[in-house]
Amino acid sequence: MQFDPIVLEILNNKVAAAAEEMKSALQRTSRSMFVKEAADFGVGLVGIDGLIFGYPSSASTQFVIDSDSRATIDSVADLAPGDVIVTNDPYRSEGFATHLPDIQMLKPYFHRGRIVAWGWCFAHFTDIGGRVPSSISPTNSELFQEGLIIPPMKIVKRGVLNQDFVTVFTANSRIPDINMGDVHAMLGSLAIGGQRVADIIERHGVDSFVAAQGALLDYSADKARDVLRLIPDGAYEFWDYMDDDAVSPIPVRVRVCMVVDDGRVLLDVCDTDPQVGGAYNVPTFGRRNYWFTMRFTNFLLTHDPTIAQNAGMYRHISVINPPGTIMNAEFPDPVGIRQATARRINDAMLGALLKAVPDKMCAPSCGASAPFALAEYNDQGNARDVKVIEPLRGGMGATKGQDGVDVRDVTNTNMSNHPIESVETEAGVIIRHWDVRPDSAGPGTWRGGVGQRLTVEFLRDGGTILARGMDRLRFPAFGVYGARPAQPFRAIFNAGRADEVEVGKLDALAVNAGDTITFLTPGASGYGDPYLRDPEKVLTDVELGFVSRAGARRDYGVAIDDGAVDVQATRALRRARVKDNARADFDFGPEREAWEAVFDDETMSALNRRLAALPKSVRKDKRRWIFEHAVPDLPKPGGRTLAEVLADPDAVRVRLKAAMDTAFD
Repeated sequence: MQFDPIVLEILNNKVAAAAEEMKSALQRTSRSMFVKEAADFGVGLVGIDGLIFGYPSSASTQFVIDSDSRATIDSVADLAPGDVIVTNDPYRSEGFATHLPDIQMLKPYFHRGRIVAWGWCFAHFTDIGGRVPSSISPTNSELFQEGLIIPPMKIVKRGVLNQDFVTVFTANSRIPDINMGDVHAMLGSLAIGGQRVADIIERHGVDSFVAAQGALLDYSADKARDVLRLIPDGAYEFWDYMDDDAVSPIPVRVRVCMVVDDGRVLLDVCDTDPQVGGAYNVPTFGRRNYWFTMRFTNFLLTHDPTIAQNAGMYRHISVINPPGTIMNAEFPDPVGIRQATARRINDAMLGALLKAVPDKMCAPSCGASAPFALAEYNDQGNARDVKVIEPLRGGMGATKGQDGVDVRDVTNTNMSNHPIESVETEAGVIIRHWDVRPDSAGPGTWRGGVGQRLTVEFLRDGGTILARGMDRLRFPAFGVYGARPAQPFRAIFNAGRADEVEVGKLDALAVNAGDTITFLTPGASGYGDPYLRDPEKVLTDVELGFVSRAGARRDYGVAIDDGAVDVQATRALRRARVKDNARADFDFGPEREAWEAVFDDETMSALNRRLAALPKSVRKDKRRWIFEHAVPDLPKPGGRTLAEVLADPDAVRVRLKAAMDTAFD
């Protein structure tokens, strides 16, 4: 069917408006703080091909538009009006669900006996059972530890809630009542979507409605390709690191080769590190999904905000994603913190894009989001509750010509902070300090966004805190085109007291009344040489608390005296700067430079190819054995620096070669 462009635009606005109404309904009726305040959920209209064709522009999770529900739909038979499918199984859904707390629902919308579309929503459930409160731990070693696994099945049958499902679901959570509140919010959202689909069909006819699904995807695909043509043809390689996998101190490398040809983009991650023992594996089934295209969602909608937001945006992006890497989890790999790995692969893609179109890209963001959860007993001490206290974000990267956004990194999701009033009402805590973190941003001609400092005091004994997704403790956001790296993530237990401890990557930590935890979230990278920043802008940063006076002098060569720039002293500081202070391209910082003095790209790519040829059952252990023999005293992030441990890179290379020869003999 050929569409008049005006009619197609009308239909696009109507399906987007229907999705907006679904989104508002779910958020307003939910029970959990993480859904109603932070907005960790998504909704949309899915076509008969299983791809999203209608999405709310106000959603906090724009990147999930590149979801594919076909495997889930195909696995449930005998669908009837009023049915609703539910799943959270990353493997049986073939990557439609990507970790167990994200529960997905699909409702078929019927018209005269045939399915004409689907309503879809997901919400992050704060606890669905498992080994730890909140279900997510970086040290989980298999999927079964991460909570209740729900294969694709019917939660509602012909309009009647499946009570057997409810019984099992509520028996496997520490917060069953709150969870069921969110379930009902999701079902209500899907019902509203069905009403709006019926309204559209009544006005435009069922044939036009069904045909519009493909036409809207085609329209977005064409416009997206025009944006992708802004990237010059060629091959662009880049890699970045996670600090470790939480079960060992070994850094984890993600690598991409981006090949561009006339608006078609191929992402090759073949030389990325193997699957790991912690919960950082990403379930993609070897296919493109939203964890690969997250960075391109930002790129496309930045350079053409008029693109209709649907799955067609990604049609001209493909991947080479073989088995055996951390970007292609295999059952029963744990996947709870897959977003930390996805952030890093997208930072690698950002590096490739910065090589290709430096004037059109921002510098790296903070690179870590760590929802901070508390499990505590009530005042009577006879029931345990689980709450997410704060999403914990850092800053956004600068662009050429503009400073980064402070504290509010939205490059992954646009989730909101929890208001202090809500936190202190719903949990046994007091927020003692919440402010920007001075000097955390990467210095540049255009400054990166700063992170935040949050101190929470606990009011009850017997609590447990978790902060899933902490990263960038060792390898901070890298500086871009003369900018310096940002400051890393830190977490401090009882800061300023005799029992103060730097806890590093937080897993599960016991807390009692009077204890505190202080999070210093990482800053983002700047853009350009910081010694070229306007001194008056540096003065403003000092006045606003983003940069200290010492930081102004050290990082920007700006002297401030009595609330004003000392022009003569500033000129002297900038003239005296060491000439090699600014890097021409990327400044990765001393930790990465020390690591790559031994574990360079050629060595790591060769090692990963040899590991990929091994059976999965031995791959992780073999990798760990090699690194432990090459660097037997490798510290965890926050301990000794890599520069200290790898002070004699020649000796480490000798040990590495001997270990590889033995391992692959």
